[in-house]
Amino acid sequence: MPDYGQPLSFGSFLTPSAEDPAHVVDLAVVSERAGLDLVTIQDHPYQSRFLDTWTLLSWIAARTTTVTVAPNVANLPLRGPVILARSAASLDRLSGGRVELGLGAGAFWDAVAANGGPQRSAGEAVTALVDAIAVIRALWSDDKGGAKVDGEYYSLSGAKRGPAPAHDLGIWVGAYGSRMLGLTGRLADGWLPSSFAAGPDALGEMSARVDDAARDAGRDPAEIRRLYNIAGTFADVADGSFLHGPAGVWAEQLADLTLQHGTSTFVLASDDSADLERFAAEVAPRVRELVGAERGEKDSARPE
Repeated sequence: MPDYGQPLSFGSFLTPSAEDPAHVVDLAVVSERAGLDLVTIQDHPYQSRFLDTWTLLSWIAARTTTVTVAPNVANLPLRGPVILARSAASLDRLSGGRVELGLGAGAFWDAVAANGGPQRSAGEAVTALVDAIAVIRALWSDDKGGAKVDGEYYSLSGAKRGPAPAHDLGIWVGAYGSRMLGLTGRLADGWLPSSFAAGPDALGEMSARVDDAARDAGRDPAEIRRLYNIAGTFADVADGSFLHGPAGVWAEQLADLTLQHGTSTFVLASDDSADLERFAAEVAPRVRELVGAERGEKDSARPE
């Protein structure tokens, strides 16, 4: 798949451990000081060992000034689209437009049900996510009159709209299966898979499904930001696997993903400050350099 020319960005994917709350906040601050663009937090509201993600994101937004913050990804079944819409828009306004909404259909259904949420099949969860996106967008809309959505799982019947986000707040969907990839192409602003669930070899086919669905819906696939949660090990010697070796090897592999599949945002899952600093200082600039050189070559080769 092509490089869509999207601006490159780099971020961190942090664990909201309740055992040492200051540590995860410090990692967010380290991320910003190191020059990363994005701080994301996993969201598992049924996990008693974790801090609440939205509370933590609010705290991080207040402790930082430049990074974008986002759930990675928000647990729809236990939060619901009305609360998600108003939480995200509120924090976006409070932070000066530094919020994006990572959103998932849900998982770990026994745990969700044990905490008062629904128990849904995979198919039901996808349909519910489609409804939820419609609800969220309706509440963010500046259309006149009450918001109405006639969904199978989530509906609005004349609900008051607002608050509106401070900027054009994106919905990034964590998607792997065919139906989820299809709805991402039709409805989402970004696609957010993880390397530990779908390796680089799987990206081409999955991205093509997103692109096909976008075109079928009359959308330009380049409008959909391609993000990738990644995990790796810095080492003196590369072993041939994905993200295991020196920073230069990391940069080459990530630049290849940009140029081959259009991946433009890389989010490192790590709770180690040294790894985050090295990612920001050594990997990100080199990826930008490699991709910029290739894009420049392509531009210079175009006829006037």
